[in-house]
Amino acid sequence: MINVTDKAKEKLVSLRSEEGKSTDHNIRVLVQGGGCSGLMYDLKFDAEVQPSDEIFEDKGIKILVDKKSLLYLLGTTLDFSDGLNGKGFQFINPNATRTCGCGESFAV
Repeated sequence: MINVTDKAKEKLVSLRSEEGKSTDHNIRVLVQGGGCSGLMYDLKFDAEVQPSDEIFEDKGIKILVDKKSLLYLLGTTLDFSDGLNGKGFQFINPNATRTCGCGESFAV
């Protein structure tokens, strides 16, 4: 399961509208190799559901995750911060043993 905070939901709905995407465009969360800690998050809009996708829904936001990425993301919460210490989406991942200073990469 992947959870979405209220702030993240508001920002995702706003971005989808700004980018001219329909409600058929879900959120795809991927984990890829890279970054200073070894693994990186990727977040994008996607209207196509792949056969290997797991689909989660929280607060009306549908999240698509491929099976490989799911192993790293179970229990993760997607948040959005617009404070002085940084602006952007943040992944609160209980599986991460280490994260980089910018929060964009992690290790398990």
